[in-house]
Amino acid sequence: MAALKLISHKLCPYVQRAVIALREKGVPFERIDIDLANKPDWFLKISPLGKVPVLVVTRDDGKEVALFESNVICEYIEETQAGAKLHLQDPLVRAEHRAWMEFGSAILGDLWGLETATDAAAFESKRQAVAAKFARVEVALGAGPFFAGQNFSLVDAVFAPIFRYFDLFDQLTDLAVFTHTPKLRAWRSALAQRPSVRSAVSPDYPALLHAFLVGHRAHMLKLAA
Repeated sequence: MAALKLISHKLCPYVQRAVIALREKGVPFERIDIDLANKPDWFLKISPLGKVPVLVVTRDDGKEVALFESNVICEYIEETQAGAKLHLQDPLVRAEHRAWMEFGSAILGDLWGLETATDAAAFESKRQAVAAKFARVEVALGAGPFFAGQNFSLVDAVFAPIFRYFDLFDQLTDLAVFTHTPKLRAWRSALAQRPSVRSAVSPDYPALLHAFLVGHRAHMLKLAA
């Protein structure tokens, strides 16, 4: 079995996807957290985009191959590692799941704007965008507890880090993005109890996220004042 090293950052939600997938599979790996504000030269040499995560795979011949882009990494983990299946076998369902994984990335883009907005107008615009996207996901959900029903999938690995943001956000202000989405609330709760999800971040994650908001002079903090 190939040795795996995951180059990561403590706050990155895309890293969390890969960690969750690896935990669900029960795959041993080494996690190496870096400072994205001061990227090591060795990291820039293996990451064409200068972003995390990067999964460094050591082949049987000793050569290291660096994989980048979180969904690519998750797909590789699914295709090569033993353990629970995180994609269903039906090609159409797999394609549908991949589409919702991309939709999760779009939500993360809006969340970035939400957490870094410094004025009320920009904040409200992103809050509405996030709420609208969550409303679309609500329609797509079934009986649960996970996206595909009883089976945890890569879609769950994508959305768990999204919901994690709101563990802190909810302490600061009522964003009202889950008010009319009961299935999303139930899904969020089920994911929060998953061991792979809980262990995907370090204990200091909430403090680091709060410090991030402070550093960006986030409007959200003004609402909490």
